[in-house]
Formats: sequence, structure tokens, C-alpha cells
Amino acid sequence: MTLAETARALFATEFGTEPEGCWCAPGRVNLIGEHVDYAGGLCLPMAIPQITVVAVRRRSDHVLRVRSSGFDGVDLDLRDRHVDGWAAYVAGVIWTLDPPGLTGADIAVASDVPVGAGLSSSAALETSVAVALADLCGLPLGDDGRDRLAAACVRAENDYAGAPTGGLDQRIALHARPGHALLLDFADGSSEHIPFDAEARGLTVLVVDTGTGHELADGQYGQRRREVEDATRFLGVQSLRDASSADLIDDPVLRRRARHVIDEIARVQKAAELLRAGRIRDLGPLLDASHRSLRDDFEVSCLELDTAVDAAVAAGALGARMVGGGFGGSAIALCEDDRVDSVRKAVADAAVQRDLPAPTFLRATASGGARRC
Repeated sequence: MTLAETARALFATEFGTEPEGCWCAPGRVNLIGEHVDYAGGLCLPMAIPQITVVAVRRRSDHVLRVRSSGFDGVDLDLRDRHVDGWAAYVAGVIWTLDPPGLTGADIAVASDVPVGAGLSSSAALETSVAVALADLCGLPLGDDGRDRLAAACVRAENDYAGAPTGGLDQRIALHARPGHALLLDFADGSSEHIPFDAEARGLTVLVVDTGTGHELADGQYGQRRREVEDATRFLGVQSLRDASSADLIDDPVLRRRARHVIDEIARVQKAAELLRAGRIRDLGPLLDASHRSLRDDFEVSCLELDTAVDAAVAAGALGARMVGGGFGGSAIALCEDDRVDSVRKAVADAAVQRDLPAPTFLRATASGGARRC
């Protein structure tokens, strides 16, 4: 049974009728460019095959009912404009998008995007709902329309779910193309699709879910964002994209935070150059440098992530780094196809040796964005 069929079946069971349709959106991995989207930086994410599907039917009584096999069901009156928990990612999109003529909805959710793994399960849920509502209510779904949907999803996550996301996850979920990474410029809002076909070159992007969940609303992500803002003010620039060095910052913590952002933006620029030239293998050292910076300067890694990254590189990965907001979640390793099994074994063995949760693995291929399915 496909995920769309699962969502339809759940909808019929829970609501006793059929949905008007099913829509889906992908999870993502960010190849490089972490914690720089909210600093006017550059990011290079790609969508992954794992998706969230929503089956939707409109209502006329201001009621929202949301069901998922993985979470408790939620019923609420949309006029209250408040909800806690996972349903905030759904209701928040409705409130911020305010689709014309929408006065309620029944929504059933099915997903194979791991939750809490740093693969953007929240944005996959938000953007699948946004595309569904746009399609049902006649909102444009071209590039400009998808930009507006992404902005609404960011506001929903910031204002209603309490997670200060920078917008990377929503933009890749809505704009992704199969076989491409997406270079996102958060200074001017521009983007560039860059071919990324690792499989054609005998390479695998291996995702390692460490089994240690993260939670963006727990304060750490927000603290790092505030530190970046403080460093920006100290340097007197509009964003750290405009800074060339962090050396003038007196506070050692803010200096490290700014150094990560400045250096990470430069790494993204180099990575984009390599991909345009088809030099995917040469991304390895950049991934390694990104992880060191996130671990030492930005301090968002953890034992589980460091163990996975170190073991992957020691076993022959071309490069590896943590992905997502940090403090748990996933890492990626760029591997030659014939090294994947040995890298997986080395990472799993390292977790056992350190008495850490058993990691799980998936292969990430550059996939398409949010759509009707």
C-alpha cells in the first residue's frame, strides 16, 4: 500500500467518507549550509524520497479535525486560533495562509519521514497541507505562488508551533526537483537548481538517523539564533553575509558563532562551484569542515552525531557531517557505492561500543517537491 493509499484509508476510517484528494511533500537533507538561513546566508539542500501525505476534505463549520496513525487526533474550532502539539503545524498553516473560502477541514496524515531526525518532518507536514489548501482553494502554485506558501509555512512554524525556523526547509520542500540540489540565497531570495546525480557517479548520500531525537522548540535553536543576531549587531552589518571576519568580536562565544556562519557560507559557495562542475566527490572535505565548525564553533553537535560522523569517515566515507538544527537527529555521509556497507557497519559498531542508541540508515536521492499525489 502506498502512503497515499494509507492516508486515504485512514481518512475513510476516521471520517466515514472520502477525501477530495491527497497531496504530499518531502523531507530533506541539507548537503551544506547549516544555521545560516536566518543569517542571510546560502544553503544547498535537496529533497529526499521520504514524504508526508495529507488526505483532505473541506468543511463548512469552522472545525478542523486532524488524524495521524502516529499521534493523538485533534479536533478544534479554527476561530479559537490556538492549539498545542503537533496539530499546530497544520492549523498554523491554515491561519497564516487564510485560503479563500476555507471554513474548516478534515485531514488525515501518513508519513515515512522520520520524526525528530533532523530531516524536516515538520516542514513536510506544513507544506503538504499548504499545497493541498492552495490546490483546493484556487491559489497559484507556480514559483511565485510556492514562495508565498513557503513564507506562510515559516510564519506558521514560528508563530504557532514556537520553532524559530529560518525557511530553508519550507523552500526546498516546495521547490525541489528530481536529480537536483537547490542553492538558496537568503539575502535576496533567489535560488538555483544545480544537477546532483550522485547515483550516476557511483556515489551514495547515506543518511544516519542516530536515534537521538531533537526538538527545535526546546530553546537551543532559538538561543543560537539570538547569538547570531547579537554578533551581527556587534559587527554593525545588516547580516553576517556582509561580514568577512569574526575576529573583531570580543565575546568568545559570539566570535565562534559568527565564525561558523561566515565560513559556512563560503563553504556553500565552494560546494556549488563543485556541483556545477560535476565534481561531487570533492564535496567530502567541505562536509568534514562543516561538521567540525558545527561541533566546535556553533556547538550544536552531540556525542551521537560525532560518533556517527567520525566512524563514517574512518570507514572510508569521502566526507560526513551532521544535518539539521543539531542536538540530535541525523548525519549524512558521502560514500562510494562499494563502501556503503562498511560505513554502515562501522557506524553501527561505534554506537554499540559507546552504548548509544542503534542508528538507522537510508539512502538519500535528490527527489521532487510538494505536489498532488
